[in-house]
Amino acid sequence: MYDLIIIGGGPAGIAAAIYSARKKLNMLIITDSFGGQSIVSDDIQNWIGEQHISGVDLAQKLEDHIRAYEDDIDIEVGKRVRSVEIINDKDNQSRSFEVETEKGKIYKSKAIILAVGGRRRKLKVPGEKKFEGKGVTYCSICDAPLFRDKAVVVIGGGNAGVEAVVDLLPYAEKIYLLEVDNKLRADQTTQEKIKREDKVEIILNANTKKITGEIMVDGLIYEDENEKEQKLAVQGVFVEIGSVPSSEIVRDLVEVDKYGQVKTDSKHTTTSQPGIFAAGDVTDDPYKQNNIAVGDGVKAALAAFKYLQEIKKD
Repeated sequence: MYDLIIIGGGPAGIAAAIYSARKKLNMLIITDSFGGQSIVSDDIQNWIGEQHISGVDLAQKLEDHIRAYEDDIDIEVGKRVRSVEIINDKDNQSRSFEVETEKGKIYKSKAIILAVGGRRRKLKVPGEKKFEGKGVTYCSICDAPLFRDKAVVVIGGGNAGVEAVVDLLPYAEKIYLLEVDNKLRADQTTQEKIKREDKVEIILNANTKKITGEIMVDGLIYEDENEKEQKLAVQGVFVEIGSVPSSEIVRDLVEVDKYGQVKTDSKHTTTSQPGIFAAGDVTDDPYKQNNIAVGDGVKAALAAFKYLQEIKKD
């Protein structure tokens, strides 16, 4: 029986594990890999303390840091969690959790920190996977500076897409905004801001068909409202059509919003289920950023420690 099991090896999970180890909790971290979603980024410029770092290097640093506490932490890498269940004792006086991996191994703990992150919703068109990190990106805040004086296209007319255009305004020479619908869905104020910009061209009823290039992205093909194919000469493709939280393993245990994001008290990272804490991109925090995920992970570890101290008194 562990005090704590942390599920996930991105920035939130690693931060939670390090702080939990320093509190001398008997703990386990389970993850399929280290690094989180940013592992595909060639050049991260907003990781505090590093002017430039690749996603691969960031993942390695996170792993190195947690392995420095290997005497205090049990680490299971290359494993995915299938389910989390609540186990109440026969008198309903205490509870614990069972975490089962996809290969059927079961671990038990008194508390859980869910730090499984999310996954960007993909276009699922030819060229997208090939050019991830080579012109195709899913984070305008992270990658906008890489496209200084270049032509780019943003796909998605909701708040995420329009805000990505705003992020790109100081850098890109030309910005195309593609929306599959006949109107933008973003907040009106933000829409008006980008519509005033000469470098921004909004294209509605545009269905993305293919991303082209050799080594790097050199263009995007879309189908217009007349079902004719058109090509844009661009060096960057920003996919902003939403993300999917990896919350499936706890959706029957904790309260989630309509997007499947785990609802948390942002002060303490608590969920609707006592003993389950959540941090990072799996939560309903609107800002999906590595640095914020780290802070969430730290809060989750401290909150879990306090919870464990309280149930110990009982």
